[in-house]
Amino acid sequence: MSVLTVLVRRDLLLAWRQGGGTGTALGFFLTVVVLLPLGIGPDQILLQRIAPGALWIALLLSVLLSADRIFQADYEDGSLEQMTLGPASLEIIIIAKAFAHWLSAGLPLAIAAPALGFLLNLDPGLILPLGGAMIIGSLALSLLASLGAAATVGLRRGGMLVSLLILPLYVPALIFGVSASTASQAGPDISAPSLLILIAIVLVALVTVPLAAAAALRAYLR
Repeated sequence: MSVLTVLVRRDLLLAWRQGGGTGTALGFFLTVVVLLPLGIGPDQILLQRIAPGALWIALLLSVLLSADRIFQADYEDGSLEQMTLGPASLEIIIIAKAFAHWLSAGLPLAIAAPALGFLLNLDPGLILPLGGAMIIGSLALSLLASLGAAATVGLRRGGMLVSLLILPLYVPALIFGVSASTASQAGPDISAPSLLILIAIVLVALVTVPLAAAAALRAYLR
């Protein structure tokens, strides 16, 4: 746990100093939320109906935007190889870097999304369910993003390839995330199972992604 804490603190400090990934993700998210009402028009009822799904899509794309930076810098300067020589296993390193990515990119977006929902005429009753579902779901998004980043870390300009690899895996999180976010509209009989499935997706990703990502990184580090 001490090694995990050190790795997370290190990545958060680097993200704070560099500012590129987090700032780009937040800027992209804000751009999508601001431009969407202008493209759809002044239909407030339509905006309110699509607001949860639109915010989830904006969150998903914003997380993908910074996914390729999870391992890239450490791989290029040799830090990733040095980490593997330490006491922590490669799986623990992957969990730490995915968690740091979530804290620096996914979590701020998940917190900001309900607050920016007024731009899409979001139903006030959906603010808390949407925020809770996004906080949980964004962790799954960061974990899956780390898998794509690991699979393409040795490739030049692998950002687009990350999106193509990870987008199909994001579909279940998107479907059940939107369903869990509309609790007051769908009712507890639908929202509660959707939230539980979303939590299950996070737990499955937490177990499987480090193993798969570690296998991909070992292929590049040989």
